[in-house]
Amino acid sequence: MAATKSKAVYNVYRALSHGLSPLLYLHLHWRKLRGLEHPLRWTERLGRPSLPRPPGQLLWFHAVSLGEGMAAIPVIKQCIQRRPDLTILMTTTTSSAFEVIEKRLPTGVIHQFAPVDTPSAMDSFLGHWKPNAIVIMESELWPNLIMGASEKGITLALLNARVSTKSFKRWSGPLLLPLVSLMLSKFSLIVPLSNMQAIHFQLLHAPPFVINFSGDLKYVVEEFDISEGEIRSIEDLKVHLAHRKVWMASSIHKGEEEVILGIHKVLMQQYPDVLTIIVPRHPQHGKEIAQQLWKEGHGVALRSRHDKLVGDTNLYVVDTLGELKHLYGLTPVAVIGGSFFPTLSGHNISEAAAAGCAVLTGPYVGHFSRMVLEMQRLNPLSVLQVSGKIELEDALKKLFSDAKILEAHRTAAKQVYHSLSTGIVGKVWSLLDFQILQRALS
Repeated sequence: MAATKSKAVYNVYRALSHGLSPLLYLHLHWRKLRGLEHPLRWTERLGRPSLPRPPGQLLWFHAVSLGEGMAAIPVIKQCIQRRPDLTILMTTTTSSAFEVIEKRLPTGVIHQFAPVDTPSAMDSFLGHWKPNAIVIMESELWPNLIMGASEKGITLALLNARVSTKSFKRWSGPLLLPLVSLMLSKFSLIVPLSNMQAIHFQLLHAPPFVINFSGDLKYVVEEFDISEGEIRSIEDLKVHLAHRKVWMASSIHKGEEEVILGIHKVLMQQYPDVLTIIVPRHPQHGKEIAQQLWKEGHGVALRSRHDKLVGDTNLYVVDTLGELKHLYGLTPVAVIGGSFFPTLSGHNISEAAAAGCAVLTGPYVGHFSRMVLEMQRLNPLSVLQVSGKIELEDALKKLFSDAKILEAHRTAAKQVYHSLSTGIVGKVWSLLDFQILQRALS
């Protein structure tokens, strides 16, 4: 009875997604005109590949955005090292992720935009690439993808698996639970972020025997090459910042700049030489911040213009992508944005910790709350979670006023990061090899 209901719900979804295909085509075309889709490769989103499939066995990794894509890269590198006979296909959805990940992927990995989840796009994509196995990152549960792969005998894995509180409530309801449980039954491996996430997946009827643990892949910060020009630019900034009070607010969302700039004004009164580095989540937001600050007469340098830190420049706005890891090396203090308003849900703090920054974050961190708690459990100094603007202001003043306290926080963050990140990729590889590759590629 339950299986019949699950299949019926899926059939309704498939019919609806088929009926909406013309509207989705128009929507993608509209996004392309607005610069939100790749101008030349947007048709890949319709399942139309831009490259031929190489001969041999193929493993498909799928991630929706930049954070999930970056988390997949260490596993991809491990796969290439252990199984050089495999062709690796990587797909992402967002243009911002595509631009950055394209530069970070190892040579030989095929990178395409992910198809929308309509029957025609997904059937076309699967029919062309014919993957032997699919590795999905985090929570990209799309019915036509999963059911289409299952019907073709393609093995499925879900890494860094998580479901938000909001999604869990929605998926647990009588309407969606049959479909979600049907999709989860098709996976041969689910690697959840935590014990709580494992419980969520079991309550959504994932088979208990496919759930295994490895650690959070977002702890793994990959080394990657940057151009000589980028190296010179970073080194030049280090020289200019050597004798100044510096702090960075990274991955900030619209509205959070008001919090950061308010604190910047207060710090300027006590430390006239302070430099505040602002790294918005989206580059266009950075340009908008800089324009507004110029209008108000502030001394602002904009990274995309290669502005120098001269004279009265006390604000440095970064409106580029893919440089955050190296920019963390410029600052002793990093405030992780996306965490100061209730509608937001935090960002990855591991890159800042790996760089040896004193790490601060706001109260709204979503599923990153587990990362914060794990780090604080090992050393309370490794992450400071503040309740809002006033507490953030007080914490920054304390860090700037006492070099020993600042150094203690920086050391704690780096040590805890190394403790938590060690061995994760190896554990993930062992699970993938045993439960996916040996089964799918035998």
